[in-house]
Amino acid sequence: MAWEAPPRLVRALGETAPAGDDWLARLPAAAEEAVARRGLTVERVQVPGGRSSLVLLVRQPDGTPAVLKLAPPRARPEGERAALARWAGLGAVQLLEDGARDGALLLERLHPDVSVRSLPEAKALLEAAGTLRRLWVEPPAGHAYETVAERTGRQAAAMRASAGAEPEVAPLVEAALAAREELLAAPPEQRLLHGTFRQSKVLSGERMPWLAVGPDPVVGESAFDLARLVRDRVEDLIAQPSGPATTRRRIKRLAESLEVDQDRLRGWTLFRAVESGVRALRVGRPADAELLLEFAGWL
Repeated sequence: MAWEAPPRLVRALGETAPAGDDWLARLPAAAEEAVARRGLTVERVQVPGGRSSLVLLVRQPDGTPAVLKLAPPRARPEGERAALARWAGLGAVQLLEDGARDGALLLERLHPDVSVRSLPEAKALLEAAGTLRRLWVEPPAGHAYETVAERTGRQAAAMRASAGAEPEVAPLVEAALAAREELLAAPPEQRLLHGTFRQSKVLSGERMPWLAVGPDPVVGESAFDLARLVRDRVEDLIAQPSGPATTRRRIKRLAESLEVDQDRLRGWTLFRAVESGVRALRVGRPADAELLLEFAGWL
């Protein structure tokens, strides 16, 4: 099997890999082993693919199409496996095995080039929100998932460090951190969340029209999950003179349709936008950072 990891994956992992990490170098051998263990036939690598995993379009021994996904340990593939098993195909891609724990996931084949982003904006938001609602289930008893408090605590520490190095972002960082503290003081519910939900994570399928992929599951309140969806197509929002008003309407519409408190949704949207913006600055993506921080300023 001769192939190369897509440039998008190489670039993204290069931004976040800890010193000495050799997962990309070991990836070809790991992929060959995972394919051979399952008796799969590889059709092709999905390009451009994701930013945290290699996706291979494969055929199972009986000819059924499937996807083999390989991710580094820091992407928490076993957490993804557990969440997909919990959802059991309701609103999310179906997990096709419950065996090997080699960092690879065998999944049902969706239409990888057709996401909900292909729809007009209003329809895309409606379909994405409906898909997300189905994922908000009770976490299993004794779960080992990261919580929103834990995940955002790690992010908050990095944001404080960035604010020290980039004083111009300090006011937004302080506002985002204050919003986080207030939100965590009295969370309304604890649900299993997708964790990284956005329109491009909802693909067309045969079994259901739209199914979510690529979770980084976390347990917490629904507004945290919905917050990432608020800023979808942020480049289009920034380009509109009415961008701030459109964002406020989007928050209101999404909150009402999914029965989420508007103020909590706005607060998590602020935190997540600032966190993404300062992270983009930290890894050398100033254009992305500018968009995200301008958007955050509207909130």
